[in-house]
Amino acid sequence: MFRKIKLISSLITLSLITIYMQGCLNHSEAALRKKADILAHKFIIVDTHQDVPERLQGRAEDISVRTERGNFDYPRARQGGLDAVFMAAYIPPRYEQQGGAKTYAENGIRLVKGLAEKYPDKFIIARSPEDVRNQFSTGQISCILCIENGSALEGDIKNVRYFYDLGVRYITLCHSAANIICDSSFDATRRWNGLSPFGKQVVAEMNRTGMMIDVSHISDEAFYQVLELSKTPVVATHSSCRYFTPGFERNLSDDMIKALAKKGGLIHINFGSMFINTEANKGFSLGRSRSADPNSRRGQAGTQRSQPVYGDVSEVADHIDHVVKLVGIDYVGFGSDFDGVGDSLPEGLKDVSCYPNLIYELLKKGYSDRDIKKICSDNFLRVWSQIEKTSKY
Repeated sequence: MFRKIKLISSLITLSLITIYMQGCLNHSEAALRKKADILAHKFIIVDTHQDVPERLQGRAEDISVRTERGNFDYPRARQGGLDAVFMAAYIPPRYEQQGGAKTYAENGIRLVKGLAEKYPDKFIIARSPEDVRNQFSTGQISCILCIENGSALEGDIKNVRYFYDLGVRYITLCHSAANIICDSSFDATRRWNGLSPFGKQVVAEMNRTGMMIDVSHISDEAFYQVLELSKTPVVATHSSCRYFTPGFERNLSDDMIKALAKKGGLIHINFGSMFINTEANKGFSLGRSRSADPNSRRGQAGTQRSQPVYGDVSEVADHIDHVVKLVGIDYVGFGSDFDGVGDSLPEGLKDVSCYPNLIYELLKKGYSDRDIKKICSDNFLRVWSQIEKTSKY
């Protein structure tokens, strides 16, 4: 009888300890999540690539209020602590052949500027790192213009300066097809085996102008040629790590990340599941092989399997952690591709309200407040400032 009572007592004690420990874990998680939310609003968060203009050109809607569709609107951005966003004027590759690429880019730029004009208490145009810092804590979202697909230059080198004067601060050299500047990671046709003669002029002119060069989307050959020619650091504004997605050229290999960092540049991690999750990427690649039109966003995105695979916010943190272990804390940031990767976003990171979830994952990995501040914006603002100083104009 005594042994039975002792056994029951031990089981009760063990249960109480388990309940206590679970309570401690829950309290610790809650405290960490609260800290993540505080840091998301304490530090400037810069997201270097979102496709809001293309979304709104497809179907106009009021993003000054919460919307049912899309990944970005003002209330959700404020909830997530987003302070500055590069809004991409995307140009479908077909416009290089049919004409009108420059006009299409101008329409996207006009749309973003219209947001600031229509909702001046919510959106404001930023043209420099100083603007972003000065606009912080005003309650406004800093909107920075960029162009996704250098076809917008239409073969005229003077258009680099033209778009810079309009407020454009980086150009993604190509998109899903080879263009007049370079080859694309999504295009098996290697028209130039890297950069074209005009592309080499573009690199030099962007350096002279103080315009950032975005190497997301370009082929590996073009990537290394840009690094060799550029006098300034370059950025991959919305790419992830090929280490997790072997054979997926759209992401950067370890050697490319090392070369990018050696040049002083940055990789900003894309949130799309096909960029961060091996199984999701396999489904994406299978879909692309069946896609007839690589020049469309549908062609770029591929056809997902009937039961799509979604990544998790923790995997985005894994990509960031991989870069940090590879080259250090100073060379990585956020480049979500919100409104550009459809419904393929990972669990816990579905829209702009979710940055605290990603910060929470970084805190769980042991990242300090200082580290997180660098990832959120300090790294990018430092490099942007450095590139600006090289302008010869």
